[in-house]
Amino acid sequence: MKFRNEKDFEDALVAMLPTVGWEDSVLENYDETKLLQNWANILFENNRGIDRLNDFPLTKGEMQQVLEQVKELKTPLRLNGFINGGSVQITRDNPEDTLHFGKEISLKIYNRKEIAAGQSRYQIARQPRFSVKSKLLNDRRGDMLLLINGMPVIHIELKRSGVPVSQACNQIQKYAAEGCFTGLFSLVQIFVAMNPEEALYFANPGPEGKFNPDYYFHWADFHNEPINIWDKFTRDLLSIPMAHQLIGFYTVADDSDGILKVMRSYQYQAANAISDKVGKARWEAENLGENQRGGFVWHTTGSGKTMTSFKSAQLIASSKDADKVVFLMDRIELGTQSLKEYRGFAEENEDVQATENTSVLAGKLKSNDPADTLIVTSIQKMSNIKNEGEYGLNAADLEKMRSKRIVFIVDECHRSTFGDMLLIIKETFPLAMFFGFTGTPIHEENQKKKSTTATVFGNELHRYSIADGIRDKNVLGFDPYKVATYRDQDVRKAVALEQAKASDEEEVHSDPKKEKIFYKYMNMPMAGHTDATGKRCKGIEDYIPHTQYQTPEHQNKVVEDILENWSTLSHGNKFHAIFATSSIPEAIEYYRLFKLANTKLKIAALFDPNIDNDDATKALDKEAGLKEIVEDYNARYGQHFSIPTFAAMKKDIASRLAHKKPYERIGRESEKQLDLLIVVDQMLTGFDSKWVNTLYLDKLLQYENIIQAFSRTNRLFGPDKPFGTIKYYRYPHTMEKNIEAAVALYSGNKPLALFVQKLPENIEGMNRLFAQISDLFNGAKIENFNKLPDDTSERNKFVKLFNEFNEYFSAAKVQGFSWGKTRYEFMDRETNRPCSVKVIIDEYTYNTLVKRYQELHSDTGAGNNEDDAPYDLDGYITTIDTDKIDSDYMNSRFVKYIKTSRQENISEEEKQQARNELHKTFANLSQEEQKAANILLHEMQREDFVYEEGKTFREYISDYLFRKHDARIHVLASVFGLDEKMLHSMMNLHLTTQNINEFGRYDALKNTIDKQKAKLYFESLEGKRLIPPKVSVKADNLLREFIISGGFDIQKPETYD
Repeated sequence: MKFRNEKDFEDALVAMLPTVGWEDSVLENYDETKLLQNWANILFENNRGIDRLNDFPLTKGEMQQVLEQVKELKTPLRLNGFINGGSVQITRDNPEDTLHFGKEISLKIYNRKEIAAGQSRYQIARQPRFSVKSKLLNDRRGDMLLLINGMPVIHIELKRSGVPVSQACNQIQKYAAEGCFTGLFSLVQIFVAMNPEEALYFANPGPEGKFNPDYYFHWADFHNEPINIWDKFTRDLLSIPMAHQLIGFYTVADDSDGILKVMRSYQYQAANAISDKVGKARWEAENLGENQRGGFVWHTTGSGKTMTSFKSAQLIASSKDADKVVFLMDRIELGTQSLKEYRGFAEENEDVQATENTSVLAGKLKSNDPADTLIVTSIQKMSNIKNEGEYGLNAADLEKMRSKRIVFIVDECHRSTFGDMLLIIKETFPLAMFFGFTGTPIHEENQKKKSTTATVFGNELHRYSIADGIRDKNVLGFDPYKVATYRDQDVRKAVALEQAKASDEEEVHSDPKKEKIFYKYMNMPMAGHTDATGKRCKGIEDYIPHTQYQTPEHQNKVVEDILENWSTLSHGNKFHAIFATSSIPEAIEYYRLFKLANTKLKIAALFDPNIDNDDATKALDKEAGLKEIVEDYNARYGQHFSIPTFAAMKKDIASRLAHKKPYERIGRESEKQLDLLIVVDQMLTGFDSKWVNTLYLDKLLQYENIIQAFSRTNRLFGPDKPFGTIKYYRYPHTMEKNIEAAVALYSGNKPLALFVQKLPENIEGMNRLFAQISDLFNGAKIENFNKLPDDTSERNKFVKLFNEFNEYFSAAKVQGFSWGKTRYEFMDRETNRPCSVKVIIDEYTYNTLVKRYQELHSDTGAGNNEDDAPYDLDGYITTIDTDKIDSDYMNSRFVKYIKTSRQENISEEEKQQARNELHKTFANLSQEEQKAANILLHEMQREDFVYEEGKTFREYISDYLFRKHDARIHVLASVFGLDEKMLHSMMNLHLTTQNINEFGRYDALKNTIDKQKAKLYFESLEGKRLIPPKVSVKADNLLREFIISGGFDIQKPETYD
């Protein structure tokens, strides 16, 4: 359904909301005062009892006490705790309540379990009025607020059909910047931006937070199909009970980073599925073992599994459907990382218990204290529980633990859950329920011990595959590169000679048997494969020994490739990389090779520090390597780690790579950063950092290990990180096949590719879109892109095309694109033949288009005006710095034209060409600068121009505009009799509507107006007599506009002298 204007859309939404649980009566145009009274009325109705308000209404002073508590908490994160805390304390000052006067009482404000029942109220506030921080701005009106028990918790901003939903997001951001969401309105937890065809929802970042479009979410159904149409979105997400649950259960106040988070739809679906399963469980002894296979959740790595698993546990604990919820971690260090996250997610009245050892764990399991409900432990500790005597446990203790309703949530359940430890835990707790979380479940194709994730945990409860995540832009795609350190022809020939048992080709051709064997291998594919019958068919790489990749030739080539491309891939050391090797000796060797390369890269290495003394030589080498790595790390970063405290060093490295406490600000302190981390197996699963954008692999991986390792690079960051880059060196053709198999297994049967386009395709995309942009400007009869089209639809088309162009451009830059290169050579992947692609746009033209794009941004308002141009502008493009762009090029064309025009024996055609080249560069200037440049060019043509050696064309333009600026000020001051010096000073301050009259400066200037001169000016302009009050208003409007706009040529009547 289309809506021509916003009001009609608003009417339709207001009409629908009561059909999905909201009250019929609508609060029209309420400001904070009215909404506060509305809240007071609801609080009174819900707290009339003798032990609370004693049937005496709340006074204004008492409501002010409530509001002061809201203001003091200030941030959405802390206010989430206030709302979900359920009550608020006040001191009664109503003298009529003699029972409680002067005493503190508790008022019930919200109960997240009391959904669509009891005392819960659900109201609609239409066109609420917001006060803004600046007294110079008008108050704002939002589109809609949804109130639960009188508290405004959801704010909705609407746009009519044809206006991008991004404009609704921008409007919310503008209101936030103006201070609209303060006071009572700071209670808003969720924002909804919606047009009839698309809807987004996101958590309120608060007054000190940042609006990040990466965290604006589409709602989706159980099968992850997006729900965009407004009425379906409203029924699914804004209906009661869902909206009530969204605030009460599906927001997360993450104390670790101080940010309020809201769950994505797939997180909700999974947490809900687990909670429902536990709610239906039968815990009686006769159902022994029936519960154990609760099910598993397949959510791709990087999609927020930790938050989902925590919310699942919280829902179970709050519903009292289980006595204990235990998070089982695969490794102790992963448990430490997740423990911090869980504690960050927990509410003030919740405790997440750590277990220092098995004895402490046993105590928590036996305990009846509600604080011991949520427990984080390792699978190793939990499997030791059965050893009762060793930890002071007796049979009665074990029986007490077994009798409890225990739910186990197993993180990264694709790993060690296939060993004996999980079996021991299941035997120890036969009544318990087990749920698994993984981004890479084990399937038939890669089963372990003849088992899959489904056979261990039961049915799949919800799936959100990596293909879903990439489609929804919740995780990044991958850009993998196969890097061969040996030529295929050389490898194939060496294998063929070895298999033919010949020293060279001459020997091959002298023996028919050897020749037959030789050509069998020369025609063999590089990588092996499995045929339709399941038989393994070898390839050339199957005959290459591992030692071939431990040679200096191979390792030096790997180091050379990493260093050669480091600056481009890391964006000048902005991002970090992980380098996974095949063994600990190789990790140590690579560490030393990078040191020998005398690189400035800051490097560390991590691997299992345990020393095995069975092989004395290997033990000594490993110890020496560890000692060197730890000493270097201590020296570089001023630390004091040792081999016994290597685990603590690992935590320090992880925090440094992730820019987490105490390294949150090292993005601005390069000396504290770590550029490259060399690993063997560690950090390739369970480690998250948006600052890691590249993975180098000198090891062979398969199935789940490929997706897990690749996913270290897939966390969202922003335009500088459009994808994760992967480079692999060992058995490259086999690895390529392994990657294809892993993708087929873990893409969830979705057609969307996991891999981004390569550089040639991205350049072709840039060329295609530039051609369309050129056609658009040519059709509008605009040369050299020197101004925007006048038609709104054409401007809209330009925005759409340029946004898409920049997606290709951002990807191409990471893949090695440079403006200095106009043709790129590559091998066609299908024909395996050399090809090339030419870039048809240059840097100067790109910068000109950026300038035009930015002009649209400056012209676009963010108010409620429905006539605002509906441009779907990308904030990143509007912030590109164009001042540094190609002034040198423009100046070189200027100098060339000056020299050409003064040379003898130069044809008019050559002069015209030089003039045209200079004129073309004007497109990169603003509209006012273009006018000045054209005037200067005409002066050059008339030979009125005075050239000064060394002075740039930019400086000539600036001088001209400065003189013109002074002249405009002088004219206005003369016409109005103003204090010219005072006007000049104010113009230099670049004032805005908000600060023009700070310290009374504008009023002081206005008082210098000669009223007679002003009267003469406006009467001459309009050709009629004007009364003094009208003259004052007109003078004020013109003067104010002149100052705020930066000056303009005022209209001068013909009869005016």
